[in-house]
Amino acid sequence: MAFAETFKALSDPARRQILELLREGALSAGEIASHFDMTGATISYHLKILKQADLVFESREKNFIYYQLNTSVLEEILLWVSGLKEGNKDAQSK
Repeated sequence: MAFAETFKALSDPARRQILELLREGALSAGEIASHFDMTGATISYHLKILKQADLVFESREKNFIYYQLNTSVLEEILLWVSGLKEGNKDAQSK
């Protein structure tokens, strides 16, 4: 996993809000866009960045594309951050 892409994707508040929306389940781009005051092109751009970072994936149903959280990448990030925290405890105890 490329952490640089992941953290770049997470650095934008709109993308973090998209991830929060997807926490409830799969949504189409239109459903996501209804929560923002942005153009469809801007929402598509944010979704593209999230897909490149493997934070979301898409599935097609008829004429719609639905976006879902990729929880495995989020779990990897949490494990990595948790490892940093544990390593810091070891350093402090010396």
